[in-house]
Formats: sequence, structure tokens, C-alpha cells
Amino acid sequence: MVKINSIDELKALSEEYKSLLDLRVNYETLRSNTQYKEVLVCGGTGCHSSDSDIIIKNLCDGIEKAGLKDKVNVSMTGCFGFCAQGPIVKVMPDDVFYVKVTTEDAEEIINEHLLKGKIIDRLLYDNGNENKKISKSEDMPFYKKQMRIALRNCGIINPEDIRECIGAEGYLALGKVITSMTKEEVISLMKESGLRGRGGAGFPTGKKWEATKVAEADKKYVICNADEGDPGAFMDRSVLEGDPHSVLEAMAICGYAIGSDTGYIYIRAEYPLAIDRLRIAIEQAREQGLLGKNILGTDFSFDIELKYGAGAFVCGEGTALMHSIEGKRGEPRMKPPSSSKKGLWQKPTCLNNVETFANVPAIINNGAEWYKNIGTQKSAGTKVFALGGKINNVGLVEVPMGTTLREVIFDIGGGIPDNKKFKAVQTGGPSGGCIPDKYLDLAIDFESLNSIGSMMGSGGMLVLDEDDCMVDIAKFFLEFTVDESCGKCTPCRIGNKRLHEMLIKITEGKGTEQDLVDLKELAEVITETSLCGLGKSAPNPVLSTLKYFMNEYEAHVKHKKCPAKVCQSLVEYFITEKCIGCTRCSRICPASAITGKVKERHVIDKEKCLKCGACVAECKFTAIIKA
Repeated sequence: MVKINSIDELKALSEEYKSLLDLRVNYETLRSNTQYKEVLVCGGTGCHSSDSDIIIKNLCDGIEKAGLKDKVNVSMTGCFGFCAQGPIVKVMPDDVFYVKVTTEDAEEIINEHLLKGKIIDRLLYDNGNENKKISKSEDMPFYKKQMRIALRNCGIINPEDIRECIGAEGYLALGKVITSMTKEEVISLMKESGLRGRGGAGFPTGKKWEATKVAEADKKYVICNADEGDPGAFMDRSVLEGDPHSVLEAMAICGYAIGSDTGYIYIRAEYPLAIDRLRIAIEQAREQGLLGKNILGTDFSFDIELKYGAGAFVCGEGTALMHSIEGKRGEPRMKPPSSSKKGLWQKPTCLNNVETFANVPAIINNGAEWYKNIGTQKSAGTKVFALGGKINNVGLVEVPMGTTLREVIFDIGGGIPDNKKFKAVQTGGPSGGCIPDKYLDLAIDFESLNSIGSMMGSGGMLVLDEDDCMVDIAKFFLEFTVDESCGKCTPCRIGNKRLHEMLIKITEGKGTEQDLVDLKELAEVITETSLCGLGKSAPNPVLSTLKYFMNEYEAHVKHKKCPAKVCQSLVEYFITEKCIGCTRCSRICPASAITGKVKERHVIDKEKCLKCGACVAECKFTAIIKA
């Protein structure tokens, strides 16, 4: 690769490389050039783990054998977002979106679609209408209400080819900033845009940059927090896997604005694919002169280094993260001073998460007014959510702030599987709150979620249905935060442990009404007195479920029953009159708790019963129930 020495050279290359993407993003070009095909294959972790790399190889090999090498190009892209339907293959210019593709399907795609022009009906998305499958992604409910800014290039560009990034306007924002804007103008633009940190707290990005800029020091640092530790969260990972250059570019812009020449990306070692693509992206950016000394021929220099986290959830907290980079134990410290004054190695440090940085180039290129007109008055722009749990369309979604929970869960997410009843949605990861159905029409933004006892967090969204016990859910998340506590402060180290013990007591049918009083009081004390965000927010699942699902707690305590039939100690198994005496249940029971003669109704010995549920799964006549 040749080093780019000026903004004019970058603009010229951007126009040249744009032709690489025209067949993917410009439908006018697409439909006027039907002799050439682009086959895009999702290379995100989910599809990659389902052999999308083998699908790519099979497609490439088959295309060469069919003599189509000059007419068809196969490209690996980042995550399309529709994870429940992966692996995904998209054929352009036909704009045909194939789902659940297997390695064996590659041959049929070549023979039927690429050679004969026939769309393969069985690989199209089925939205429940047997007579009409959907071939175009823009017609799918999952995509209709989405708006992609942070994920704008995911599913379009090859993340391992910097030419495609440059063709998609990559690094033009950096070029604009360092050649035609002052530091003050950059920060003013970020403040005016209304961008707030997407890592959880929602602090205004421009103000954070400004505070770091005005701090006096001989050295300053930029850090990207890619330590995505929430269970089920994969927003940052998908950005780094699908569009790593957007983050590198944004970090360099931040470095210019605050007066820093050094950046660190702190990323979980459990993200090998994201790490590989970041390494490739950093090396390519250095070769092209977009990182390193005298970027684009200016006197601005900036470079980036990767640092790996060892899986400690607490290292997602800013000061603990910085201690980890320094080689110390990952523990938070007291504030003030803020990290913008004394951060990494006691130097002024600006820290933002992956999604926050991913928005920056788009804001520079399109303007503050464009961005702040998306979303709500106090929460501008879009938010990426990892939608999971009891939901039909598991995946990665990006919607404008102000979109309602109902729209995300039922319109985009496709509702609850098996026609089950929605019970709650837990937002904000393990430290978030559980939101009941009465708030489904709540507009999603930082303030609205905080007002009902939940939080935006980094963007996890776990949907729960009628079969979930809210007491058990609170126990599950609290167990996670207890395990992940660094142990530095007493409220978190001891207090959350006591909360967890009380929840265990309640789910085992040993709780008292006084326990409910103590549970709420202790949770509130921990929230007020813990040192860092992990401890302060850890009781949120407890407080929110106590507030909105007190009836379930009372059922556990007063009636020794679990309404959802989840808590094993409070569940009993019965064999009904449907039993025909086939003996299958007695043969499968690990405790020999089921007795009875052939062709006679069997009986369960409650003293011996382990409540494992094996008999229910084995019975073909639905003769065994739990209550």
C-alpha cells in the first residue's frame, strides 16, 4: 500500500475506491449492471461460528469452477444484525437476502441463482406468511424501523480491506479535522451534536473532550473502552469486527481535539475475531499514513496500541480499566479528580466506549444539526441494542433514541416465541432494571429509563416471558455481580453478598416478610455508598423487581409458591389421570422416586423426588405436571 500524503490524495482515493462499493450501496448502479454480481457473506462472530468462512470458500471455489470469476465477487462483511437468521448471504444487484445458509447451500446458490437467475425460495426469510417469503432486507420488519449510524458500514464493507473503508468515506472526517478545523471547533461541533457516551452513563462527549483538552500536562491519552462484559452483549464486538477503522479514525480525531498523540484500545481477550481485525486495521492504517507520524502530511501524529483485558467485569469501569493498563490490579478509585484531569499514569485521559467513537466520523461528515435532529431533545442520535432472551428475532438493532420498547420488542424483535405472554424486559446489562409491560410504550432514552429504575447501560436488552420467575432473575444477575466484584469497598463486597443470600433464602421457601423489608433497605444503602458504578448499580435488578413484581416475592414468602414454577424448592411434581402406565417415567427417574405397575397410574414419592424434571420431558402423554 502507498502512503497517503495529503487530504487531496485521500479524497481522490475515496472516489476511486467508492467504485468497489457501488454494487452494494448504490441501487441505481446495481440495477443498470445486471451482468455483475456481488455476493456478501456475514463474517461476524455468530455467523463465523456457524461456518460462514467455509461458505465463503465453497462459494469462491464453485464460482471459479463455473467460470464466473470475472462476473461474480464474493466478499466477507461485518454483522448484518439479524443473528437469529444467520449465516446470511446477500446477492447484489438482485438485492436477495438469504438466511440460515449452510455450507452445502453454496453449490445451489451458484447453480440456481448465479447461473440461472432463479431465486432459491427455501433460503428466503419466512415471516410467518407461508404464501409469501421475503427476499429483500428492506421489506423485513426487523430492519424497517432501524437507522444505522454506528453500524452504518457493517454488512457492507469488508472490514479487513482499508480500501473499502476509504471508499465508504473512511478517514475523510479525520482529514477534514486536521486540515481545516481547530481543536476548539472540533469540540464545539461535538458539544453541539448532543452525542452522549454510549457506555452507560450518558455523559456528554463534547464536554468530556473539552475537560481533557483544557487540563494542563505534558502528555495526554485517548482510551477506547472495548471491555464489553455484560452477559449477552455484543454491540461493541460487532462494530469492531465489521468496521474497525471507524473507531481508529474517531480516536485520532479525539486525539487531535484534546492534544494527544497516543491511544489505547482496551479489549477483552475473549474477542479473538475483533482483535484480529483491529490488528489488521491498525497495520493498514499505519501503512497508508492514517496512523503514526505526520498524518496526511500535517504536523499531527497519533498512534494506537491494543491492550487486552483478562475478563474482569469491573475493568469496564474507567479507573479500574486504567489501572489494568498500567499493570495494576483492576480496581476503581475515588473521584474526584476525574480522569480528564488525572487518568492513565496520572495524566489527563479521555475515555469513550466503542459505540460512542463509532458515531464521531458520521457527525463530522454530516454536521451537528443532522445528528441532533435524530432522537430526542436530550438524547440525540441512535442507540445499538443486543436484543436477546425470549424474543423471536435475536440480534443486533440500532434505532433512533425515542423509539418505544414496544417497537423494539414486537415490531423489530418479532415478539415472544410460542405465543407466550411478555412479562418484562431487562435493560442495561446485569446492573439494569426489569421493566414491566405497563411501560412498553415508554420512549427509550437516558432519562426515561432512569426514571423507572432501569438504565440504558451499554445496550443489553433481555426479554422475559411468563415462564420467568422475577425473584430468580434478580438472584441470577446479583450472583454475577457478586462474582465480579473487585472487593475493594465494603458495601459491594459484603452488601451484595448478603443480598444474594437473602434471595437464595426466598427462592428456597425459607424467606420471611422481614426479609423483604431488609432486602429493600440494604439494596438502597449499597446503591448510595458503593465506590464505583458496578456496586452502585448492582442492586438495580432487586430494587426494580421489588417495585414492579412484589406479588411474586410475596408468593415465595407467604405462600411458599413460585408462580412461574421455576424455583425448584417450591415446585412439586404430580402424575395425573392421563397416565397409562407405560413406565417410561419410572425408568428415566434418577432417584427411583416413581413407582407403579404397567398400565396403571404411577405415583411420585415427594421425599425422594429431586425435582429435576426428567420425567416431564420423557412423558409422551403430558401426564406429569408441576405446580
